[in-house]
Amino acid sequence: MNDEPKARSNDRDATGSPFIAHRSSLIAVIGGSGFVGRHLCQQLAARGYRVRVPTRDRERAKRLILLPTVDVIRADVHDPAALAAIVSGCDAVINLVGVLHDAGGSRGFAKAHVELARKVVVACRDTGARRLLQMSAVAAAPDAPSAYLRSKGEAERIVRESGLDWTIFRPSVIFGPEDGFLNLFAGLLRLFPVFPLGSPDAQFQPVYAGDVAAAFVHALSDGGSIGQSYDLCGPRRYSLRELVQWTGRTVGCERPVIGLNRPLSYCQAFAMELLPVKLMTRDNVRSMEVASVSDSPFPFGIRPQSLEALAPAWLAADTPRSRYDRLRSRAGR
Repeated sequence: MNDEPKARSNDRDATGSPFIAHRSSLIAVIGGSGFVGRHLCQQLAARGYRVRVPTRDRERAKRLILLPTVDVIRADVHDPAALAAIVSGCDAVINLVGVLHDAGGSRGFAKAHVELARKVVVACRDTGARRLLQMSAVAAAPDAPSAYLRSKGEAERIVRESGLDWTIFRPSVIFGPEDGFLNLFAGLLRLFPVFPLGSPDAQFQPVYAGDVAAAFVHALSDGGSIGQSYDLCGPRRYSLRELVQWTGRTVGCERPVIGLNRPLSYCQAFAMELLPVKLMTRDNVRSMEVASVSDSPFPFGIRPQSLEALAPAWLAADTPRSRYDRLRSRAGR
């Protein structure tokens, strides 16, 4: 791969016009092997874009390798030299990387959200890739109550001050066949006869992963999206209690839901932090103190699809084959 910057269609012309994506444009999707990334890469490939996806684990990106215009490259995006090589020659860069649980006292959030955003900006500048699309979160802000939302807010600041042709997307909780939200509750409801629920009144506006991906794809060819931030939310708001109860009805495992008050919610989260796999943390509870909702219309004329219309197709299926597929999906196979 040639590390030297070269003239490309995304370089501004003499009139200062920004890059507008066209079919055959080369797009780097950082985090492309993740949940939303797989939806996005499929849509980009379907529209004829060439896609470059870095990953440290090619096994996790097996389904992307089968897409005809997607090139999966083994690389550590936290290595500035490797990141520059990935971005070199690309017409646009999309950064989807995010973590929900901090592995080391806010260090994990800082590395995944803040430091990587800064490295991506530097790589874009050094290689001449001017178009940058960034994934953030509704309610992200420097003064947010949780380290997660603060780190997302800091990443937004870095992107806004980059001097690049940026667009930021701020989704609520994202649902889809492989999500770690509705599927998590479905699994837990099958195990417990009574369901103690922390932060039961937390507010969400779930948005379908395919709709989030569609917004990114539309922005690439819409010059009016440059310098804009968009909230991405579904058509209806729910409390966390309502979402858990709806999931129980859908999977045929209705359970009494016992809402926990704030102190007990933190106690429950602390106990879950001690598990080998973190299902909930105290920082997650702090994030849920801010409503993950928005009154802003979904951009680009996209009509967001509802939870009720889509999710039963995978949540209600409980055959041996569907359980096997879910296990394979969670294992990245």
